[in-house]
Formats: sequence, C-alpha cells, structure tokens
Amino acid sequence: MKEMIKIEHLKKSFGKFQALKDVTFTVNAGEVVGFLGPNGAGKSTTIRTLLGLLKRDGGTVTIFGQDVFAAADSIHEKIAYVPGETNVWANMRGGDILALFAKLRQNVNLDKQAELIKAFEFDINKKAKAYSKGNKQKIALISALATEADLYIFDEPTSGLDPLMENVFQNEVKRLKQAGKAILLSSHILSEVEKLADTIVIIKNGEIIERGSLQELKSITQSKMTVTTASDLSELRDFPSVSQLQISGNTATFLLDDAGVSAVMTYLAGQEILKIDTQKPTLDELFMDKYAESGDAL
Repeated sequence: MKEMIKIEHLKKSFGKFQALKDVTFTVNAGEVVGFLGPNGAGKSTTIRTLLGLLKRDGGTVTIFGQDVFAAADSIHEKIAYVPGETNVWANMRGGDILALFAKLRQNVNLDKQAELIKAFEFDINKKAKAYSKGNKQKIALISALATEADLYIFDEPTSGLDPLMENVFQNEVKRLKQAGKAILLSSHILSEVEKLADTIVIIKNGEIIERGSLQELKSITQSKMTVTTASDLSELRDFPSVSQLQISGNTATFLLDDAGVSAVMTYLAGQEILKIDTQKPTLDELFMDKYAESGDAL
C-alpha cells in the first residue's frame, strides 16, 4: 500500500513542556486511521505539525513522500482538512463562503458540492452569524468533501452535528475510502471511529501507546464477560486483571485481561454458574479502560 502520511519519531516541545515525545505512525492510500487520545494527549499538536502549522523539534514528517515544510505548497494542493472549530466571515452568506472556498481551492467538484449541500440540509442563504456551531461545521465539511484531494484530515469533524448528519459524514468517508483516498480521523465519538477506521492509533502524554487494527487491539488485550451465579461475585474486585466491574444482584459484567483468564476462571469454577457470556469489548470500552486509572477523558 502506498504511504500517504509517514511520521517517524516526531518530537515537539513548548518551552519545558514536551507535547510530543516520540510519535510514529503511517496512513496509507485507501485506509482510514482513527487517531485517539484524551484531551492534552497530543492529537491536535500532531495534526498541526502534520499540516505545517507548527515546526517540529525532531523526527520526520512527510506527506506524499515530501517534507511537510519543504513542499508545503504542492502538498496542500492535494489535501483537504476539517478542524473541530470552524471560523467563518460573520456577514457572508453560507453559499458565498462555499463559493469563495471553491474559487480558492480550484479543485472542488461543484456537482458534488451541490449534492452535499442537500445531504447536509444546509441553508446557503443565511449569513454565517446566524448559524449554529453545527451549521458552521457543515461549511467546512461540504468544502472538504467536495474537494478532489488524495488525503483528507478530519480533526473532530462532526462536532456540533446531530446523529443524522453524522451518518451523512460517515457515508462520505466510506465513499472516499472506496475511491482509494487516505483518511486521518481524530474524533471523540468512538462509535464513529469504530465504524470507519481500519487502523487505530492511540496517543497518551505525547507517545503512541497502541497501534493496530481494531481486531488486533481487541484480540491482544481483553475480553468482556457477563457472569450470573447463585452466589455473590464481589470478590472479583480483588483480581487485578478485572476492570470496569459492574455488579447487579448476582450478575457481574467486567473486562478481563487475557493474562488473568486462568485465575478468574478458577475462581468462577468454585461458584454455581448459571450463565456466562464472553465477547470482545467495544472500542469505547477498550479506550475507557486504557485511561481509567489516570482519570483522563477524550
């Protein structure tokens, strides 16, 4: 697969604070990479460095095989970017803003733009100052998704959108993937990332701590168990391999580290098991367990 983004050992500091310590990952053509981490983990700093808005202190960052600073102009002609906060000209109509963006970019498919205006139910006749946060976000989404680019970078793209509009966005990402485009998706909506991403990259304290397909992350980490017995299961709290334990009556639901399966199953064998169910955890459960001890949040 062709590498569209390649980040190796990226480092970035602000004064004495090291925001990025050692960030390495790739995004290939035809791949959706979900980029996750709690607030302050380094997601936005990574993306801003990738876009050439921040200068790195160490490591290499390339897009299309070119350095993001040395070849900034040619790179930006072939990428589309949606930030989490869209600032637009307050006294301009939405349609005029889209027309201006299209004129500046010169690689916008106007038929696709019209299709997206309809799909997102966007009123192009209102002035931007009358738009809600979600409608301002639609301007950025319509502009980016109508752009004929090779790489799409989305940083909290559906912020402010309702579930129906989120679904429109998800369908568009699937379309881009099928067309062989590369997509980097940073989102706090984990269910959205789970639906769309081929690869998950998790950053914490400026370092990549997990990287792989969703199936790989699920298979090497934990299982989700629901057990019903005739006796109390509160002793499960004493097992270090058990997390996110929820007990309702004599039914317990929890995540179980693979390394602790033997000890927990030995304990359960001593109970009168009425029902047991094992599943792979969702991305949301995996992520929350990863940050439960530190109290971090998206």
